[in-house]
Amino acid sequence: MHGLSVRDRTQELRVDRERLGQRMRELARFGANQAGGIDRVAFGDADVAARGWVSGLMDAAGLDVTIDAAGNLIGRRPGTVQGALPLVLGSHIDSVPGGGNFDGQVGSMGAVEVAATLADARTRHPLEFVIFPNEEGGKTGSRALAGKVEPRELDLVTASGYTIGDGLRRIGGDPDRLGSVLRPPGSIRAFLELHVEQGAVLDTDGQDIGVVEGIVGIMRWNVVVEGMTNHAGTTPMDRRRDAMVAAARFVDMVYTTVLDMPGTQVATVGRLVAEPGAPNVIPGRVTASLEIRDLSMDRIGEIFGEVRARADAIGSVSGTSFSFDRFYVSEAAPTDPHIRDVIETSARSLGLTTRRMPSGAGHDAQSMAHLGPVGMIFIPSLQGISHAPEEHTDPGDVANGADVLLLTLLALDRS
Repeated sequence: MHGLSVRDRTQELRVDRERLGQRMRELARFGANQAGGIDRVAFGDADVAARGWVSGLMDAAGLDVTIDAAGNLIGRRPGTVQGALPLVLGSHIDSVPGGGNFDGQVGSMGAVEVAATLADARTRHPLEFVIFPNEEGGKTGSRALAGKVEPRELDLVTASGYTIGDGLRRIGGDPDRLGSVLRPPGSIRAFLELHVEQGAVLDTDGQDIGVVEGIVGIMRWNVVVEGMTNHAGTTPMDRRRDAMVAAARFVDMVYTTVLDMPGTQVATVGRLVAEPGAPNVIPGRVTASLEIRDLSMDRIGEIFGEVRARADAIGSVSGTSFSFDRFYVSEAAPTDPHIRDVIETSARSLGLTTRRMPSGAGHDAQSMAHLGPVGMIFIPSLQGISHAPEEHTDPGDVANGADVLLLTLLALDRS
């Protein structure tokens, strides 16, 4: 195949399924835990070692490998058409604590496998294969490319114990130069990401490939409930300003409010910390988290407005006050209609069934949508389990997804 253009050999190109499976198993060794999953949190020792190993795979595929100031591990190869915009593929390899072996890894190893498959072929467009850092902790690498990382985020402490700024230094980045990685809108031909569904729709319905229509937007707030700390034994029930009671009502209110509103939006209170946290003291302060997701950012704003109004009502009744500090925004991103069609056509040419569907989870593709058109390919997750050691996708499904990724890339390169 050496020296032949991709146009000449498109119908014959397929990924090496055995090699892809072996590399998936090898990657799973980094941060492996006794539960059968991984603790490969961003910037930890296992993450650093795994990135070094992946860098070696990129180099072996003939890519020019670099690490930018945001810690993005990038393998590049030139195209044959001068001035053509790059086609970009990638995902992440960091995990949540106690995570599984497929979230992020499928897309990363799928992209590296595509690079290896194309090692001796030529493409019209330059190609970039990217491993983004700290996806699970806020999509730091991909958001930096779009200029969306706020300076205060660099001081946030990650699951590894390192701040994002210190973590970037550990993996070869430079948080003082984040502006150097910024790419303008229209700077890429397209971005493609292969990923496990992290839901049960494809698995339950027996579908091979999910064609993602859009990725939900996410907003998160720190919520502080202020009451009055007092003695739990001597303060009558009708004279208390119990922040925990108000917080409990808030949790229930968020659930019922969002459930009763029309639409597919979701909201979650995932953290609740009472102070001073003693059994014989009425909590005077509670800190909670609030997350809202929807395909429309305007809709998220509407939902938050309703939640905040109802929180103020809870405060009036309970003698407490609520304050909200938004600390994270990931904008909703529709995928490109043409790329959806190409993914669907590529899958069907392989005899695979498809289903169009939204993504309820955030992905690096959201950030990359600021730079150009994006497409996402989903493959089944067994029983919809994700972010857990039981997360599993059949090796045949992983290979199918990588083949669809490859053929979609080739089709976009020709167009």
